[in-house]
Amino acid sequence: MEELATGYGLIEGPVWDDARGLIFSDVVNGGVRALSESGEISSIVPKRRGVGGMAPHAAGGLVIGGREIIFESFDGETHSTFLTPDVTDVAIGFNDLTTDQAGRIWVGSLAFRVILGEEVRPGHLHVIDLDGSARTVSDGIILTNGMAFSPDGKSLYHCDARADLIRVYDVTPNAEVVGWRVFAEITGASTPDGMAVAEDGSVWVAIADGGKVMVFEPDGSIRAEIPTPLPMVTSVCFGGADLHDFYIVTGSRNGPRENCGTIYRMRTDVPGLPIAPAKVALGS
Repeated sequence: MEELATGYGLIEGPVWDDARGLIFSDVVNGGVRALSESGEISSIVPKRRGVGGMAPHAAGGLVIGGREIIFESFDGETHSTFLTPDVTDVAIGFNDLTTDQAGRIWVGSLAFRVILGEEVRPGHLHVIDLDGSARTVSDGIILTNGMAFSPDGKSLYHCDARADLIRVYDVTPNAEVVGWRVFAEITGASTPDGMAVAEDGSVWVAIADGGKVMVFEPDGSIRAEIPTPLPMVTSVCFGGADLHDFYIVTGSRNGPRENCGTIYRMRTDVPGLPIAPAKVALGS
């Protein structure tokens, strides 16, 4: 495992882009950046804070989370808003997100501010359809975190960090959620955070405060545990030309203001699944 970059407060939302490299956010200090394969850092969206999830968009830019779910083109010329907190009567913003094979956006809403120690209120899971309309498909998610689809697109894995478990939803081709069950439970003083799925169906999960990445088989059994230098492992993604590069991002050891959040990379035997670009229509 090699260290690629450090000096950030709380790194989140890693997503691979063939032209720009690893795109990531700093939740606390703000900004969306790209780390090229040559090691250069460039700014994509300056200052934006609270970005917990991102995905590519077919229009040539990014779907970006935060208080709203927005689109930002790479050239900075096009902006669009997909979803705002008034989607429910409790939402205050959004965290991790992903896309399905059709290009819909799946995202979890937050109903309390974790850092401020607010009263815990469950959030929801939402789908943004291709025409830009949004609907709520599941509820009772205490602290929504990482999500990713299985290779066949029939299962959606979803971390609930406060419940210390990973849900798996059965999803129809029309993006209806039939139901959910517990895929895995995380024990000890640690929680599931960001995730990625590999081509063979294995589920790779960042374990916040656990100093590791856990790799699960499709049946929920543990395949492996990968130790990390820093305990606050926030998210993961596959990248590189062959998708055999595995990126691990972290927060700081003693809190986000310490600014030692770090990006690591390692090679894997199995390639990751590429993230399908969103195809949701751009509005205003």
